[in-house]
Amino acid sequence: MALGLWRGVAPRALFALSLLGLTVLGLQAVPSAASPAARSTTGPSKVLVPGKLGELDCNGQSPIQQTLRRSMPCTDIRGFAGTTNANTWGGRFYDNNLYIGHDEPDLRFLSNRSGSGENVTWTERLPVDPAALPTVKTPGSDVTHTFELTIAPWFSMAICDPSSYPLTPCKPGSDTNAPSATSPGGGSAFMELQFYPPGFAPFADNISCDNTHWCAALTIDSLECTNNFASCNPNCIEPVNFAFLQLNGVPTGPPSPQLSDLSSFTPNGQTLLMNPGDVLRVHIADAVVPGTSPPQHALETSVTDLTTGQTGFMQASAANGFADTNFTTCDGTPFDFQPEYSTAVPGNIVPWAALQTDISTEFEIGHFTPCSSVSKPQTLTEGTFSDTFYNHCAGPYESSAPGGDGSHQVEYSDALCFPVGDTHGLTAPPNLVSGCLDDYYQNGDLDFDGSSYWPDWPNSTTPDSFPSTFLQAPPLSAGKPYAAFQIQTDIALSESTCTFDTATGTWSGCAVPPPTAPAQFYPKWTLTKNCLWEFGNMANGNDFGADSQYGSIPANLGYPEFLGPIQSNTCPTAVVPTS
Repeated sequence: MALGLWRGVAPRALFALSLLGLTVLGLQAVPSAASPAARSTTGPSKVLVPGKLGELDCNGQSPIQQTLRRSMPCTDIRGFAGTTNANTWGGRFYDNNLYIGHDEPDLRFLSNRSGSGENVTWTERLPVDPAALPTVKTPGSDVTHTFELTIAPWFSMAICDPSSYPLTPCKPGSDTNAPSATSPGGGSAFMELQFYPPGFAPFADNISCDNTHWCAALTIDSLECTNNFASCNPNCIEPVNFAFLQLNGVPTGPPSPQLSDLSSFTPNGQTLLMNPGDVLRVHIADAVVPGTSPPQHALETSVTDLTTGQTGFMQASAANGFADTNFTTCDGTPFDFQPEYSTAVPGNIVPWAALQTDISTEFEIGHFTPCSSVSKPQTLTEGTFSDTFYNHCAGPYESSAPGGDGSHQVEYSDALCFPVGDTHGLTAPPNLVSGCLDDYYQNGDLDFDGSSYWPDWPNSTTPDSFPSTFLQAPPLSAGKPYAAFQIQTDIALSESTCTFDTATGTWSGCAVPPPTAPAQFYPKWTLTKNCLWEFGNMANGNDFGADSQYGSIPANLGYPEFLGPIQSNTCPTAVVPTS
């Protein structure tokens, strides 16, 4: 065990097996059902048999299927303090013996108004990167682009999925699904409408759609585990449905975990592309599935670019190829996903997710480390796509890690790493900097030395050495504001110093910023006098105590999640400026 973040298999042994192309996952017991390839697809309902490639486990750990996109930002899973089984230990969750947590600073909005949990509209302005290329010289004052700070800002909503944790029936759009002291709640999945910044393409194994545009995708993460993680299917622990937002609403490839292929993660001529600085209106709500009689409903996400006039959308419907996952077999069934709750009250959450949230905005951080050079090559093959990546990052960010360059006290590889100018054997635009996604082996920057944890964040509404900040208006539901908000982060789940004392029932060594972060910096939320929300290192409004805005770990929560106080939304509406 290394600093409390690994269990079951010696970390270096696990890393060595991975480099040899072997997998420790195959050593685990799996359900005794027949091989997926041997099952019949005939019967009263269509069955989607898992292919050799797909997204049965977005963490990349399925022993029966090769994961297509190893840089997928998955929903973080909470774990339970004081509970030890094959899936949870020390208050953290493990996928086939591998810790999979990462960092999700989040701003959730709350309301008891009917419809507020299933119909939300956001307005935001995308940031603009510096004209100069990124530099890798002086952490904290380097020229930095958005993709180095956050690989996937997203908006969220809880989703009804009876085939997801805790594997119980759910009624779409109903507060009866909420977990309580006497009930685990209804089956629950987590929707993230993710936005991807430019500069580090191709999307298949990197971050970006190209070097000049933003793009977005509808993702739905489910969890194939029973209540309290007592039993999980190791073949498909965290399946994900994925589809880009398209001008015509047609997925680029199969969205389902069972059948997704390289086309699913490759933008085409219908993919919505947005320019830095564009103002967007984002709508997430239930909608009628076209051509159904009687009318069927499914969640629909749409983004209207108010600057260009283009609209991209995607509906999470069976007709579009979305599917839920069978806990026993990992087979898929075409499924219309719908919102889980009617209201956005505090108790309406996804009970297995690390964040306590339904309606929220978040910046996925801690996934990128810039490098002066990369070394130790390895080949990644995803179907017909093959690419060379590197395992080791050298440079001022890595040398600032505890113990110095190469110690990797809590990380055993920097992969996936790529050199500046890499076109990945394709016609992809050249990468703007050498850097690593920190996701291949440990799903995040566990030593907190990457760009996200240095003050390279926006400090202005216009770009300088850093990007301009996101500007987000408070969300509206059917034109009505949300009554309250709460700031939170699950950073402590990834802190090697954060431990739970079962005797006293308390946590220690947990902090914002992380105690081992070299820069001792953590980005923050700011609310301007014009009622616009920003994220980064802004000093032009209310920062709610900076680091202390994230609050503390509630004693009865059961895992180390920082929660700030619930606060009244005294800034209910705002206008996002176009420049």
